[in-house]
Amino acid sequence: MPTTKQADKKHQEDLQRLQRLRPIDDDFMRCLFKDNVPLAELVLRILTNKKDLIITECETQKDMKRLVGARSICLDAYGTDSSGKRFDLEIQRQEKGADPHRARYHSSVLDIENLNAGQEFKELPDTYTIFIIEKDFYEQGEAVYPIERINLATGKSFEDGEHILYVNGEYRGESEIGKLMHDFNCTKADEMNFELLAERTRYLKENPKGVQEMCKVMEDMRNESLEEGKEIGRREGKIEGKIEGRIEGRMESAFDIARKMLRAGKYALDEIAECVDLSLDEIKRLKIEQNL
Repeated sequence: MPTTKQADKKHQEDLQRLQRLRPIDDDFMRCLFKDNVPLAELVLRILTNKKDLIITECETQKDMKRLVGARSICLDAYGTDSSGKRFDLEIQRQEKGADPHRARYHSSVLDIENLNAGQEFKELPDTYTIFIIEKDFYEQGEAVYPIERINLATGKSFEDGEHILYVNGEYRGESEIGKLMHDFNCTKADEMNFELLAERTRYLKENPKGVQEMCKVMEDMRNESLEEGKEIGRREGKIEGKIEGRIEGRMESAFDIARKMLRAGKYALDEIAECVDLSLDEIKRLKIEQNL
């Protein structure tokens, strides 16, 4: 159990970290889109180039699992438009997290989630799986890379309603996507182009209620990382270890868990350091050693 002094220190660290967060950071993105349909609508209109898109609902951290034994996923932002189309908006900081097989799986889970027993296959809604990636995944300098199935014999679109978009987080320019990606990499609201995004960022970083909300999210994510680390240790570990105190049972060392979290590509380096109780420099050295 952390002492009051330790808790205060952790809180001050969270406040400092909050000021460094950007919309492209997963924990900040959680709060940006929470209960914020207008912002989700703005971003999706820009990324899909559908200016008349009307989002009717948006849910963050949507758990998806309908098949027993299948791997579940948690969608960063899951939206529905006025025509019933479904949108999965994902932030992928690491290239590993943007593996095409992952995009395929996300798209397939959307299909399973949106067709019930007794429905005709033609009732399956169009789906958009959108990965915003910090780097230019395909290194061609494009703002967006649309992925569509085609009939190789005819060269025509398969028209199955599945759409996958890879968005280049490094892209800049005078287009709306260029300005949006600039904003997604900003730490300060005053430097942003889009007022809806700036307004929400300002609230989460400057308003006491927003700051409290963000600190709670960071604490929750820290606990999630800790629990995931414990689970990795219980499932695969063979030696006793320690993460923020003694953990019962057999588990891997802090370094082993840090390696797995690095390979997962889902966590910032400072989050891993906090989770496994290693220094940030140790995590950086480990990342270099593993060529991650």
